[in-house]
Amino acid sequence: MEKAQYFETLQDKRVNCTLCPHQCTIPEGHRGICLVRINREGVLYTEVKEKYSAIHMDPIEKKPLYHFFPGSSVLSLGTKGCNLKCKFCQNHEISQCLPGDFPQMSNISDEQILNMTGNNGNCIGIAYTYNEPTVFFETMISLARKVKEKGMQNVMVTNGYINAEPLNELLEYIDAFNVDLKSFSDYFYKQYTYSKLAPVLESLKAIRLSGKHLEVTNLVIPGLNSDASQFEEMVRWIAGELGPDTVLHISRYFPAYQVVIDPTPVELLHQFFEIAKQHLSYVYLGNVDTHFGNSTSCKHCGNELVRRLQYRTEVVGMENGRCVECKHQILPVECVNINKTDPS
Repeated sequence: MEKAQYFETLQDKRVNCTLCPHQCTIPEGHRGICLVRINREGVLYTEVKEKYSAIHMDPIEKKPLYHFFPGSSVLSLGTKGCNLKCKFCQNHEISQCLPGDFPQMSNISDEQILNMTGNNGNCIGIAYTYNEPTVFFETMISLARKVKEKGMQNVMVTNGYINAEPLNELLEYIDAFNVDLKSFSDYFYKQYTYSKLAPVLESLKAIRLSGKHLEVTNLVIPGLNSDASQFEEMVRWIAGELGPDTVLHISRYFPAYQVVIDPTPVELLHQFFEIAKQHLSYVYLGNVDTHFGNSTSCKHCGNELVRRLQYRTEVVGMENGRCVECKHQILPVECVNINKTDPS
């Protein structure tokens, strides 16, 4: 166990966890909503220090990040636990389990993980993903500091449900975020995730203001968050608050955990794609095996820049982030050139 970074000790050995907006008040011997933070004698501890449920080398597009080092690889890792209770969670085996319920955890040091990144010359760094990275904040930020010292990149795939102070600390080290904006309805967040919408929107705005790379994912679940007018309201908010060049991934739902609704019709995804394209320059479809909605084209001249099918990626019309036809800069140079250094 490791002492948690964000908490306050109260009377009667209770603690108040200040990591995320739940602000859990936890009696001695009990856990917070995330299930991996426990109160021991008035001190909050995390039980996932350097304990991983999964570590894999993935295409960066799998996060999904389409405008951040396209065609590169990233070493992805996760622990267990989550501060949301999504009834449709696709990784519920690790995100919703109690300690001991998922015994296949591996103890791996930061140094071992950093060595793994060197085994793939196309690897740009580390992605904190699979379960919600906020709940392994201490392990993540310790490793992220070392990743930056090696001149590599840190990626966080997150639900965005985190308080401002720890997020601001992360912003010093995390280079790219994919935030899952699950709906534009506070009712949906309360009913299906046991959380609230407003803190996620605040996180999105803070990330955008920081200048760090940001992409947004929306999982469309038929009948639950598939109202077209509400979807357009969300897209308008993204364009207005985060900017029209914000990358949006519209993802297809498949039955998982406690929700057994039929998969999202592809026709609905196409409808939402067309709605989003009226307000945003870069919109993609996820969890679909099709060319449509996967490749990147220049917003100025329409030239194909990056061709994708599933996780096969080919940069075909772009050099140093610039369209080879109209010469407009589409991606920042720092998001396309792999330049790893090791000061040691």
